[in-house]
This record gives sequence, structure tokens and C-alpha cells, in this order.
Amino acid sequence: MTAPTLEPEPTTAPPSPPAPATPPVITADGAYAARLALDGDSWFPERWTLDSPEPYAVPLPGSQPEEPGTEVLPMADGRVLIHRVVDGRHTFTLLYPTGPQTGEVPLGAVECGESRLTLLPPSPVGSHAYALAVGAGSTALWLVAGGAFGPEHVAEIPGRCSGGVWLDGEGRMLALDRELGGRVKAVAVDLERAGEVSPLLQIADESNDRLLLADPDSGLLLIRSDAPGHDRLGWGVLGGTRPVRFPECLRLPDLAVTPFAIQPGQTLMPESCAVALRLDGAAGSWLGLWRPAERRLHQLAAPEGWLAGSGWWTREGALRLPYVTEAVPCGVAEVEPAAPAAAPAPVAARPVPLQQAPLTGRTDVG
Repeated sequence: MTAPTLEPEPTTAPPSPPAPATPPVITADGAYAARLALDGDSWFPERWTLDSPEPYAVPLPGSQPEEPGTEVLPMADGRVLIHRVVDGRHTFTLLYPTGPQTGEVPLGAVECGESRLTLLPPSPVGSHAYALAVGAGSTALWLVAGGAFGPEHVAEIPGRCSGGVWLDGEGRMLALDRELGGRVKAVAVDLERAGEVSPLLQIADESNDRLLLADPDSGLLLIRSDAPGHDRLGWGVLGGTRPVRFPECLRLPDLAVTPFAIQPGQTLMPESCAVALRLDGAAGSWLGLWRPAERRLHQLAAPEGWLAGSGWWTREGALRLPYVTEAVPCGVAEVEPAAPAAAPAPVAARPVPLQQAPLTGRTDVG
């Protein structure tokens, strides 16, 4: 279902009603989504099918309500991975609809003591799912779905890691924000080389440099760094030689600006990629659209009931935003941004592998 046409450029921030439940997690190919939904006082997993002519939701309640904050993640085959904490153990189960009931396939459990364990964003390999267990001085990377014999320990990474951005379409290169020695730097983890870690972002020696989003087709990176003196949103190109840039149009007083989706399919043309941003202020949440080639941020009213901060781009250049209202329990609004004023020339092909690709001023961080 497509929502009414969105009104462009509000002069004042439009109010956004609170979402009735948590925003969905969307598969890398945009075929499925999963979220924790609310029925009265009870939380339950819900799967959305997005690649059908009309999106629809399937509830997947278990034998008892879920705890608030329980993590769910959609898989490429339509099943939903759920992460529960039971008696201090982190259990993982695949859920699927079986008529009026919910089928469950237990995958096993991870015991990680006092470490905080969270799921990573969906892998481009839709049959695999990963999680991070953050300890006092190191972070364990686990394959929690897709292994041969239950959860598998993939790597132990020095430092405390967070974030999680896939750098390629094969599910090999994973970027993490690593805190080590009092600074946060994004690093690349090679899953085919036993979790080998290499530096990715090093804007300045004393800066904290985090990777927010990456597009494998164009190499566009969205970065948050305090290298300019305070936290700013910037962009760079994986394998590029130009420094990271911090556009003034993305610096908005009294607003939180968070990118959540990059347009795919713009091979070697990172400056023409459209980026969707969530804008949060005192009046609520709304939508921002921006391209690196332009010096302007376009602000749009979000559809009613938008599950703020969630959405994905089609390869044809349409932005799709999931929403829920009393009348529409599972809806997707579509936004087609205007084409860039002038198409930028393609950048040179990336000459080095992802795990060796510098931005600028990169030094070894271990």
C-alpha cells in the first residue's frame, strides 16, 4: 500500500505521533522485515513481507509474551531469528508461521558471562546472522544462525566494539566501531580470514571516527566524527584519496540528524547517491533527503505512523518507508526524490581490496 504523496519542504517541523511499536529490521535485499509489536500489554514478534504487491504482516507469538527489548532479525527465507535471554544464557531460535501457530527451531545458546550481547544488522548472506558480545577488554564475534552446529565463535577482537556495517555484498567484510586506548575508530573485520582486523577510518590521531552506513556499489561512506572539533556528520569514499567532507547543510542546530539508508546501484558514482536521514527535534521526527553532490538538505513530512528511522531504497531510486496506523496495520509509503541537478562524473575504479582501502591519513591502529 502506498501512502498519499508526501508534502515537501515544511516550513516548521511536522509533529510525528509515537510509533505503536518498535521500528522493523529489514533484510539486505528489502524482501522481509521483522519487529517486536505490541498487543495490549504483550509484546510479540511480527514478520513483514515486503516484496509482494501489497505488504502484509504475520504475527509470530510464542507460548508467552516476549520481554520488551527482545531482539528479532529477519532471514532471507522468511523466518525470523529471535534472541532471548533465559537464566543468563543468550538463546537463539528461528520462528516461522505454521497455520495458527508459531513454529520454532532452536539454534542453541551463547554463554558470555557479564558481556553484553546484541545482534548485528542483517548480513548480505541472508541465511547468516551475527552477534557481538562486548566484554571489558575485548569483543567476541559470533555466528548465531547459519552455522553447522549452532552458534560459532568467529573472532575475538581487542577493544570494545559497537555499530556494525557491511562493506560488501558477499558478507565478508564487516566494519565495527572499536574503542581502544580511549579513542573510537572504525575498523574492518575480514570474516574469511578468521576475523582479521585492519584500520578503516583514521581522520585525525585524537578524533573519534565512527562509520554509520556504507554502500558497496558506489563506495559511499557516511561517517560521524569529532575531528572538526565536535561531532559532525560527514562522508567519504571507500578507496578514495580525497579527505572526508563535513557538509554544512547537515549541521542543523537543535536537531539530531541520523542517516538510515543509501541509494544502491550507483556504481562508481558516490556523489549522486541519495541518502535518507531521520531528523529529530522538539516537534517530532521527519525525513531528510540529501546527495553529496548537492549543498542542500531537502526536508519532507514523514507519512503518518512512520516507524521512524526505518526504510530502504530500491535500485530504481525510490525510498520506501514502513508505517502503521489504526487503519493500516502494515503499510509502505514510497518517495521518489528529484534527480540530481547535474550528474557527476564517475569516480575512478577502486584500485585496492576493501580491507586495504584508505580514506585519508590512515595509520595502523592494530
